[in-house]
Amino acid sequence: MGTPAGSESPAEAHLTLSENPTQFLLVEEVRRGEESQVWIAAWKRSERPAVSVTGVTLEKRLIWEQDEPILDVALVGDRMAILSPSKITVQGPAGRQTSVPLAPAKPWPRDLRGRLRTSGGRLQAYLPGMGCSGSVEPALNVECHASEEPWVLESGSRGILLGNFAAGRNYFDGRVVTQNGTPKSVAPFYSAAAVEEQGTLWWLLALLDGRTQVLDNAFEPVATISGWGSDVVGIDARCGGGSQVLATRPGDANEPDAVQAFGLTNHMQVPLGPAVPLPGPVTALWPSGSTAALAVARDAATGKYAAYVLTMVCGA
Repeated sequence: MGTPAGSESPAEAHLTLSENPTQFLLVEEVRRGEESQVWIAAWKRSERPAVSVTGVTLEKRLIWEQDEPILDVALVGDRMAILSPSKITVQGPAGRQTSVPLAPAKPWPRDLRGRLRTSGGRLQAYLPGMGCSGSVEPALNVECHASEEPWVLESGSRGILLGNFAAGRNYFDGRVVTQNGTPKSVAPFYSAAAVEEQGTLWWLLALLDGRTQVLDNAFEPVATISGWGSDVVGIDARCGGGSQVLATRPGDANEPDAVQAFGLTNHMQVPLGPAVPLPGPVTALWPSGSTAALAVARDAATGKYAAYVLTMVCGA
């Protein structure tokens, strides 16, 4: 026989859904009188949210091309400074060009990297074991000297980081100083970018093992991102109300290199429009002001090095 209606107390069910950067957790608790039962189910978050912001385009514009490797390019008013292994060159109005030779005390490492920073008409250059400073306007006047000072790593208009470049290598050794002056020790990394998510600034470090580490404002790791290459850079195009990070593809001989824009949601990358292909391997990716990036690629067809400005165009 069945149980007469009303002979048992009604059951109450409570569902709780929680999440962390790696998984979702569903807890169901059913109570009937003094008895209770609990069921728990967990599943991993997808590696990348299936959300893509439409109406956002990453545009590229060729600004310089040459046979010698290009380490960085900086635009200073109507002038353009080009950092190469052998010299710093300034291309002025009407095609006028001046150069300052570089004479390192030791041979350059095999995979040489360099960085240009400008402020007004002033210019700084960072190279392994060497620093240069001077002026671009009204004429090029730069002095270089042996230096082991940390490089200034900017990210958009909000993030700034000091990083020690590993001598004889092509990466930063993990000794950094945060924006508030606090020294920190992190894993060695190739590049760094900051991205804003709901008013909080997160730092992203492209590590030597191919992962990108997400760090909080205390510079403690909170998550990792996979699927990016070794070059990342932060910009403040404000598409969608936040900042963005541009990242190269991971090395793959079967695919041409490309750069794509991403946002950050729950410590995971959200693609912002399609990737922009480049004519060969990306050899440098640095900020170009606060709202654009400078990408250098070695053209697979011509063998020349080409520098592009990458700019995000926000949709309506």
